[in-house]
Amino acid sequence: MTDSEPKEGLAPLVLVVEDEVSMVRLLKAALGSQGFRVVEASSGQEALRQAATRSPDLVVLDLGLPDLDGLEVTRRLREWSAVPIIVVSARGQEGDKIKALDAGADDYVTKPFAVGELLARMRVALRHAARTAQEPGDTEMTVGGLRVDRLRRQVFVDEAEVRLTPIEYRLLSALAQYPGRVLTHEHLLRQVWGPGYTQQRHYLRVYMAQLRHKLEPDPSRPRYLLTEPGVGYRLRDS
Repeated sequence: MTDSEPKEGLAPLVLVVEDEVSMVRLLKAALGSQGFRVVEASSGQEALRQAATRSPDLVVLDLGLPDLDGLEVTRRLREWSAVPIIVVSARGQEGDKIKALDAGADDYVTKPFAVGELLARMRVALRHAARTAQEPGDTEMTVGGLRVDRLRRQVFVDEAEVRLTPIEYRLLSALAQYPGRVLTHEHLLRQVWGPGYTQQRHYLRVYMAQLRHKLEPDPSRPRYLLTEPGVGYRLRDS
């Protein structure tokens, strides 16, 4: 069993890392009503201890903690754990989101937020973690009518093969490696084009438009290739 796989027979355990009492109360009530088990930490050091001793299935993490910054907590967790991390923070600037995702967070929700949105993003993160744990060698990803066979380097829409250029395929494959997870512009540019291209965001816009034209039923209203404004892209996983 991995540290991100829910324990058999038990509801997922969520570690809520937050020092604002009213927010802790809100999250506990919302998560408890949906059947999640909850453990709390009000500081970064306590969060690291709880993560090590309780092995949560998911971490909901505020960045503004009284001791360690949430980004540092994320980096330290990623040194030894693959547990899904969803940052919930009042820092809503594009740069803050990118720093959190590049540090290893799986997703980012800006305060104030709708509880329903947070719960939906938690379900996505848990599904991705479960799939990764159960199928570590899986090279095929399917969502709706889209199927990406990364072993044979083939892509299908409604079982009809779609021909992609090498760069289009590399971009789609990078997203398919982490379905449901937001990948930053910098991450995608580095992985697809190389470290010297991390500022060339127009490359992404051009090739994402081409991919949507080939893969989406309605490219103007994408079903599979979703934009996280100012941050990056994600491939829907269900």
